[in-house]
Amino acid sequence: MHWTVMLLAAGVILVNGWTDAPNAIATAVSTGALTFRRGVCLAAGCNFLGALVVSLVRPAVAQTVWDLADFGSSPAQSLVALQAALAAVVLWATAAWRLGIPTSESHALAAGLAGSALALRGDLTLQARGAWGLTLAGLLLSVLAGMAAGRWCTRRLTDRRLPPAALRRGQQAAAGIMAFLHGAQDGQKFLVLFLLAPALARGESPGETVTIPVSLALGGAALMALGTAMGGKRIIDNVAREMTTLSPAGGLAADLGAGGCLLGCTLLGLPVSTTHTKISAIFGAGAAGGKGQVRGQIMVEILLTWLLTFPCCGALAWVITRMSLW
Repeated sequence: MHWTVMLLAAGVILVNGWTDAPNAIATAVSTGALTFRRGVCLAAGCNFLGALVVSLVRPAVAQTVWDLADFGSSPAQSLVALQAALAAVVLWATAAWRLGIPTSESHALAAGLAGSALALRGDLTLQARGAWGLTLAGLLLSVLAGMAAGRWCTRRLTDRRLPPAALRRGQQAAAGIMAFLHGAQDGQKFLVLFLLAPALARGESPGETVTIPVSLALGGAALMALGTAMGGKRIIDNVAREMTTLSPAGGLAADLGAGGCLLGCTLLGLPVSTTHTKISAIFGAGAAGGKGQVRGQIMVEILLTWLLTFPCCGALAWVITRMSLW
């Protein structure tokens, strides 16, 4: 059964590169600093490097996800729970993509693991509760810090009055950095699933430290890059064109603000959502110096999707787990 889990994990990585990575290039594409096709190629390459390099050097985020999957049950039941959690993530992410709404596979994964654990045990283990504390801390930090950083960077860049060519080159570089940090964050979260499946099959509990093999990091990074190369134009349109209209300075500010937040959270081992961080930074940049007002209806739709991710993915995983155990 653990092979089924690993296939689902591969599907989650592919979907993540497909639906999450477009956020990294959304502002650069919307302001014309990058064409959509060039942006996708840049994001695919930088996603690959981020997932590979940081997973090998500092897999602190992977450790948190490993702790979240402490089901405290038999090998067979634990594999069923992990399989159900991943199936819930794929279903939720696909539905959000069809609607053109950016969602967080990171939080979908956390919610799915919790829903599966509740279906098995009725509660969470002490280790999983600690990992959930880190996840919630990352959620609050990424949203609040991303918004504040987007506003601050916009005002600083507006005061400097950089020439258009410098802004365009800055956006191109910042988009690559954002894609790298997306791979660094989300690559770890999903690569660790390949280690979890055989460990749970052997009846092992989550260990003290996580080490990601080079071959696994290479394969997972390539899979994420493939997902990114599949595009995500609908999500880019919704995030950076319909939510607000950013100036080149605002687009660069959103990338710099979000990138700084992602880097800090990755080093701290907090499993944050790159989607939430980037959109919060766009919201802050648009409110501070965009060409137009932030469109409330689009923002409400995005916030509603964020709020629904935890209960919906948790409930999906709970139902799939219970049905699989019957």
